[in-house]
Amino acid sequence: MFEIVTVAGMLAGALSLVAFIPYILAIRRRETVPNRATWFIWMIVGLMLGSSYYSSGASHTIWVPVSYIIGPFAIFLFSLKYGEKGWTRLDSWCLAGTGGSLILWLIFKSPLIALVINLLIDAFGALPTIRKSYYAPESEDRLAWTLFFLGNVLNLFAVECWSFSIAAYPIYMFLGSGIIVLLIFLRPRSRQAA
Repeated sequence: MFEIVTVAGMLAGALSLVAFIPYILAIRRRETVPNRATWFIWMIVGLMLGSSYYSSGASHTIWVPVSYIIGPFAIFLFSLKYGEKGWTRLDSWCLAGTGGSLILWLIFKSPLIALVINLLIDAFGALPTIRKSYYAPESEDRLAWTLFFLGNVLNLFAVECWSFSIAAYPIYMFLGSGIIVLLIFLRPRSRQAA
C-alpha cells in the first residue's frame, strides 16, 4: 500500500506537469508572454536541480523536479517564437548570476552545496518573471500558475524527512510559485488587458 508521502509526491509531480499545458495554450493564444531569460535559466537549472536534489536523498518529492525538467524545456522553445523580445538589464544580470553560480557548483562538487547553488540559480531565473508579474500580471496565465502552486503545496506533504537537504527545494518552490500567484491575482491588471 502506498504511503501518503508517496501519493502526495506522485500527485504533486503530475499536477506540476499538467500545469504546463494551460501555460503552453495561453502562449499559443498570445495571452501569456514568457520571459526568455527565465525559461532559459529554468531549463538549464531544472536538470541540475533534479540531479543534485536526487543525489541529496530525495525520493518521494522528486516528481516535481522531474516535471520542472520537462516543462521549462518546452516553454523555452515556445519563448523563442512567442516570448518577450530582447533582453533587459535585469535579464542580463540574472544570466550573469546564473553563470557565476554554475562555476561555484562545479568547484564544490557536493550534492548539498549544488542543491543550494541551484536554488540560487533558480531564484535568479524567477526574478524576471516576478518583475513581469508585478508590472504586467495579465501577461501570465492564472490557471497554470495556480496549478504550479497547488503542485508545490502537495509536494510539501511528500516530504518524508524534514532535513534541510530534502525540505529546501519543496519550500523554495512553494514560496516562489506563491509569490507569482499573489502578484498575478492581487496586482491590478492593466487597462489594456481589461
